[in-house]
Amino acid sequence: MEQKNKKMEREDRKHFGKRIPFCFGFPILIVLLFIVLLVAACVGSAHLGVGDALRLLIEKFPVIGKFVDTKGIAEVYGRILFQVRLPRVILAGLVGAGLSATGAAFQGLFCNPLADPHILGVSSGAALGATIAMLFGSGAWFLGISLTGFAAFFGGLATVFVVYQIACAGGRGKAVHLLLTGTAVSSFLSALISFLMTRHQDELEKIYMWTLGSFSAATWEKVHFLAFFLLIGYLVLFSFGRELNLLSAGEDSAVTLGVSLKATRAIIIVAGTFLVAACVSVSGVIGFVGLIVPHCMRLLFGPEHKKLLSCAAVCGALFMIFCDMLARTVTAPTEIPVGVVTALIGAPYFIFLLARVKGT
Repeated sequence: MEQKNKKMEREDRKHFGKRIPFCFGFPILIVLLFIVLLVAACVGSAHLGVGDALRLLIEKFPVIGKFVDTKGIAEVYGRILFQVRLPRVILAGLVGAGLSATGAAFQGLFCNPLADPHILGVSSGAALGATIAMLFGSGAWFLGISLTGFAAFFGGLATVFVVYQIACAGGRGKAVHLLLTGTAVSSFLSALISFLMTRHQDELEKIYMWTLGSFSAATWEKVHFLAFFLLIGYLVLFSFGRELNLLSAGEDSAVTLGVSLKATRAIIIVAGTFLVAACVSVSGVIGFVGLIVPHCMRLLFGPEHKKLLSCAAVCGALFMIFCDMLARTVTAPTEIPVGVVTALIGAPYFIFLLARVKGT
């Protein structure tokens, strides 16, 4: 496994050149994220100038806000910015950051550059939970989150718990067992969802649209909910950067160097699962972000996981905000599900990356 990883590293360097220094590239990503966030908050059916948006934002700061004059800006633009645009843009950024950071951690954990945040079945479990809630729920809300969101959250957690228990039965629990079990359970749950959709065709479109992902129902409550899980999940994953570096070289090498394989894997899976389940509960299932963003960041910045997790989170937020901006503007006034946009951009680009690495 170690020789295989070194060979992949050499191939990456051969086709993509030298790495970008973290101290140079990471600040650029932060600046790009701020620019994209600001532009996305201005673009929409009611156009808001970038300068006006900046003035409205700066006005909210306690010290410097009193020096900014916003009297020439209509009050309605302030409501649009703070009640509609910013919650949506920030929520999209948080989801992108969460999925990308988890994807980077799982790719290192499973020594598989094709691993993504949904690999253990969290998306299928969340989709099943959401489907059941939409079919049989009351439409209740709690803490700003709908019953569908909570059902998706707990459905994703329960699925990964089942996958982990099955994979670890009999003292196994190797990475390959987790991956195979996750694939099998995901297929089974997807079949259950299809069965429920055929039995309740009046709700088919509603369920299907949820599985494609959207931020159209973004609220500040959802932002706070996801920010809490993102902060905790990211800090846990970041604190295991050294262990992820060692695991990327192979399980045997990591154990030899003192890594507690079972405990490390369990903690990373739990932290990643909570984070992904929270993301899916507020946005629906969105693919490719947690797959291509960490992969690209690894090619650009290298495999050191503390740097990789930081770059993946920022770039994931940037990418998701950009995709959501396209989703709500390209065919305005109608909206494209953001999962469709991420797939249309992500799939061809990932194929391009694979083709270059293989030298085709």
